[in-house]
Amino acid sequence: MPPAGRDPAAAAKLQILATEHWSLLATRTLTYNESLSRVTIFLSILSGAVIALALVAQVSRFGPAFIAIAIPLLSVVVVSGISTIGRLMQLNGDDFRWVVGMNRLRRAYLELHPELEPYFTTSGHDDLPGVLQTIGYPLATGRRVGSVLHTLQTLPGMLSVIVASVVGAIGALAALALGMPSWGVLLSAGAAFVIAMVWLTIWGRRGLRRPDPSLEPRFPSPPRESKANS
Repeated sequence: MPPAGRDPAAAAKLQILATEHWSLLATRTLTYNESLSRVTIFLSILSGAVIALALVAQVSRFGPAFIAIAIPLLSVVVVSGISTIGRLMQLNGDDFRWVVGMNRLRRAYLELHPELEPYFTTSGHDDLPGVLQTIGYPLATGRRVGSVLHTLQTLPGMLSVIVASVVGAIGALAALALGMPSWGVLLSAGAAFVIAMVWLTIWGRRGLRRPDPSLEPRFPSPPRESKANS
């Protein structure tokens, strides 16, 4: 793309690029809003279930009736939590797509006006380091995006811990229903939590590695060594 000073249609190109940029920003805002709404709905379901179980516990004094009600009710919470986590992972993928699109548009801005590059804090490259720079993560984070610690810092990761805790509670209730001793109840709860957490973590990491041909980098970041030499 030739510089703006030599291109008579530069103003029209800038207008088209700006329109698309604002469209992606609006779509990204909708993605954020849906993510927060999904989390709020799940937490409302969880809170309602806990309140209902507290009322049942007052009447049944944690007897067989409480266990018979708690296990199905908490199972509904787990199903809604897994559904919420799955949707959040899709929304995170959508957000990644919008950032890639905005980075490509920013690349076009810089091709029209390359002298403005020192004033940009976001990236004009559409690969993973460029996306991480745009959303504010350190560039070194790109090497460990799939790590467990990073996964736990995201909304799906936070909800995964909550859902795994509910699964652990179901495991404890099931052990109580079978008449296990205290150590058996604790062991069942811990095993259920660990199994659920491992499964949810593997699920989340597989979602991060799912390739999308339309998001293949067209304007990759230059090697860091060449930047240092320059």
